[in-house]
Amino acid sequence: MSPGVPKYHRIANELRKRVHDGTYPPDEAIPAETALAQEFRVSVPTIRQAVSVLRAESLLESRHGRGTFALASSRLHRKSRHRYGRARSDNKLLTSHLRHEIVFAGRGPLPDHIADYAGLAPGAEVVIRRRNLYDKETGRAEEVGASYIPMGIAAGTFLEEPDVVPKALFLCVEDLSGKRYAHARDYWLSRPATEEESEILSVPHPNHVMHVTHVARAEDGSLLEISESSWPANRVLIIDEYDIEQVAQEPEGYSEV
Repeated sequence: MSPGVPKYHRIANELRKRVHDGTYPPDEAIPAETALAQEFRVSVPTIRQAVSVLRAESLLESRHGRGTFALASSRLHRKSRHRYGRARSDNKLLTSHLRHEIVFAGRGPLPDHIADYAGLAPGAEVVIRRRNLYDKETGRAEEVGASYIPMGIAAGTFLEEPDVVPKALFLCVEDLSGKRYAHARDYWLSRPATEEESEILSVPHPNHVMHVTHVARAEDGSLLEISESSWPANRVLIIDEYDIEQVAQEPEGYSEV
């Protein structure tokens, strides 16, 4: 990890790992702040900062007079900025912790709402891969999604077959296109679940889902992939971590929220 990352973030990452791997079982108290401070050789306020990160992620809970307890996380964590680097490192699927099922693979028209985000003509033929993702232990559906890949990249390739690819889809697209993913833009939207999403994800209609459309381009600006994913709104936590600009820059567009 970069030495520029604050100490409390590095500690939070280690504590998060311990919650996930069962070192700190659900509903059991974690070591006291003073013990953690001694273990990590930092001050107690630094430990409190780390713990506050995991409280915000619903992985830890402080109980008055009793200490801090690990929780069984019911939310999937999405750290968009770190997903590609991790997959390049381990050559696994972006969501390798879930079971993937490809429900359709083949050619089809680009949906209007996807075309709008990518600046393409609605109905243009692309290779489509639709997927449902399930918790490996419980079998519960956690995500509904699809990827849309330009014909010039995916037509006539294994991406038209309804098989789970051996590594992250973007790595397969890079191999086929000879280009690397260099820029991505995500469009987030909270909206009522469709009837299909309600049925697959067991979300009572018209409860909401979180929906993201992900547009990925190469260094030369050419489109490599558009993907979309939906999760029950109460089951996903979006974590956007980034460096704060220190020099004034002209933004592409101003944030309104």
